[in-house]
Amino acid sequence: MRTLFAVATASALGGLARYLLGGLLARAGTGFPWETLLINATGSFALGFLFTPFAEVAATPVWLRAGLLIGFLGSYTTFSTFALESFRLIEDGAYAFALANLLGSLVAGLAAVYAGIVLARTIA
Repeated sequence: MRTLFAVATASALGGLARYLLGGLLARAGTGFPWETLLINATGSFALGFLFTPFAEVAATPVWLRAGLLIGFLGSYTTFSTFALESFRLIEDGAYAFALANLLGSLVAGLAAVYAGIVLARTIA
């Protein structure tokens, strides 16, 4: 029950963080979905950074690991919004933006996870 509560609570906080940060970034109005790219990249970095000590360094309680990694970061990042925004860019004929979003999000996500893992291993 502790794990369920941790995931539910952290999910609410992650969704709120995503909403607030996304709202701030969306005000730029560039036509490119920077908010989703940045949120997914920072979430990927945090996942790599937190997963490393949880899995490689210390025995972390399941409720804490699940709350942060599944709850908060799962709610904070969003593949479904990324997919919808990419589809809408294609549908609108903004093929260069669509390609930049697809490739940029993939590269930024992989690079951010890697950077998080490297930083966490350096600190540990």
